[in-house]
Amino acid sequence: MLSQQINKVLESFEPISLLEMDRVKLMNRVDTKFAFSFSEFLEFLPELSQYYKILEIENVRTPFYESLYFDDDNFSFFKDHHNGRTSRFKVRFRKYVESNLVFLEIKHKFKGRTLKSRIKVDEIPTELTEKQKEFIQSVIPKEHDLKPVMWNSFHRLTLVNKIENERLTLDFNITFKWENHRQTFNNLIIAELKQETVNRNSAFFALMKTKSIRPYRLSKYCLGSIELYGGINLKFNRFKKKLLKLKKINAHAA
Repeated sequence: MLSQQINKVLESFEPISLLEMDRVKLMNRVDTKFAFSFSEFLEFLPELSQYYKILEIENVRTPFYESLYFDDDNFSFFKDHHNGRTSRFKVRFRKYVESNLVFLEIKHKFKGRTLKSRIKVDEIPTELTEKQKEFIQSVIPKEHDLKPVMWNSFHRLTLVNKIENERLTLDFNITFKWENHRQTFNNLIIAELKQETVNRNSAFFALMKTKSIRPYRLSKYCLGSIELYGGINLKFNRFKKKLLKLKKINAHAA
């Protein structure tokens, strides 16, 4: 299992607790994404231990996440991203499995920055309550008739810079599913560097440069939407090149 292989490498990392993570909440931030193969990841992961601590919850360093994304019948949130709108939203419920925490989360991308709003809930619903609808409407100016469209799950390791106000998440075993459709990316790692402002002198930014791995822009929600609904139901012309790159990585061809 991939998480077992990663855990062996992670033994050299100094742990950090959820409580200590408060200093890097970064609910208003700049995100920079990278994608690479699992074998590349294992190769350079040990280099990061001198710069980052790792989040550990109940002795687990690669916790499991489950998300349920919502959109309307027209997939407006997906299309806003595809059409390059500078102000766009994503709505999801996310369960942090090991800590048994569930949140309704809204991510607002505005002129390159990410603003995250969330409220705690008891469980992931398949239908929004009135209270949840009110929360969404308080964040998103335009009203949408939202429904669940996609389950997403993955394992994540979270690294926290020892000095800078910076967090790095690395997701693997990424799966998308809805009804009878399912797509898993077993060899793909999606990294997301979260910073107050873009700092290309960051240890991870510098490492990516030495490995000739360039930033890319494509959310997991958009990737899953293409895999589950692309083609007849959803046009994704602007994302085709990025999708081909991710599939090459996943197929060991990058």
